[in-house]
Amino acid sequence: MSLPSRAPSLWADRDFRKLWIGQSASLFAVHAGQVTLPLVAVVSLGASAAQLGGLRAAQQVPILLFSLFVGVLVDRWRARTMMVYADFGRAVLLGLVPIAWTLGLPFLYVVAFVGGVFSVCFDVACQASFPRLVQRDQLAQGNSILESSKSVAQISGPAVGGGLVSLLTAPFAVLASAFFFVISFLSIWRIRDLDAVPSSPSGGIRDGLRMVLGDGSLRAVAVATCVYQFFFTALMTVYLLFLSRSLELPGAAMGVVLAAFGPGALVGSLLSGWMPRWFGYGRVVVFAALISDLAMLCTSVLHGSSAATIAALIAINFLYGVFSQTVDVAITAIRQAITPLPLQGRVVATINFLGMGLTPVGALLGGTAAGLLGIRTALIVTIVGLFLSPLSLSLSPLARLGHSLTR
Repeated sequence: MSLPSRAPSLWADRDFRKLWIGQSASLFAVHAGQVTLPLVAVVSLGASAAQLGGLRAAQQVPILLFSLFVGVLVDRWRARTMMVYADFGRAVLLGLVPIAWTLGLPFLYVVAFVGGVFSVCFDVACQASFPRLVQRDQLAQGNSILESSKSVAQISGPAVGGGLVSLLTAPFAVLASAFFFVISFLSIWRIRDLDAVPSSPSGGIRDGLRMVLGDGSLRAVAVATCVYQFFFTALMTVYLLFLSRSLELPGAAMGVVLAAFGPGALVGSLLSGWMPRWFGYGRVVVFAALISDLAMLCTSVLHGSSAATIAALIAINFLYGVFSQTVDVAITAIRQAITPLPLQGRVVATINFLGMGLTPVGALLGGTAAGLLGIRTALIVTIVGLFLSPLSLSLSPLARLGHSLTR
């Protein structure tokens, strides 16, 4: 089969560049805030471990509470307007954080919760707006660019956030995140109107659920996402125990090992732009998922805290980041290409809701399995569970997808 002609470069599209700048600035602010906001609670307000956990929960709960409703709003409203308001709201919220010195932790919980709501609005609107800006044969290229920025933000955001805390103190370091939200606001505000595509007034959340459950390919995306998120959350709970207790790695070594996921994800984002064109989307999503899980399975045979063990862990995590990110970008492009424009917001929200809905249960499963089976056995069980994701993909219509998503 001959390969399709190369899609025109997206860098020539001004609106795409504005979306890319806005999303990159927003993601950087979010990941820097994952360090600075908790440090406000701990350093400035003396929060306990339990209170810090409550702050984290306040940021995550909006995903479950509001994703489906936001999906409906994005499909009926201008996605650009949704993103602009979300950026403006988060900038204002973080600008008020120094007030927490006088209002205390309850105010910081409110900031975390409302900021989480705005983040859900921005994320769903951004994912839904991208397919409306570009041609279908540019989806893989565009997602590769956007995911590369996401990986860079995940790597650099926390480091910059921590550095700013040491220079400016935690409450004022938060203002730097507010500044990046303003950059995102100004960039996205200049995009041409991303008008909502007309949808049935009688529709709503049900339409998104019906679309995901009724289409074989989207159903496969949802199932694979749910399985992956469930077992990955369980795995990460066990994995931290494995590194610290079974291998007895020092804290600095653990940090280096865990940091290897980031560069791997960045490389995977870059590779994902061309791999489907050479091997086909079906082969990429199935075999890349399989390779990433096989790499992680190698972790279970490691012992001790020697330099060789640490080097092996870094290599494993790097490879896992490369191939798991390749799957994520390819799956995103497939979902965007399959979903009709009027339902982009609701389908994104539905899959996000289903994918994240079981993560608390997965975390509990990981901890319980480690206590009942032992850490190393629980590690193997949770990694084996990850293989259900490529298995489900191989049995679905996605496995038969070719080199192009155009229909």
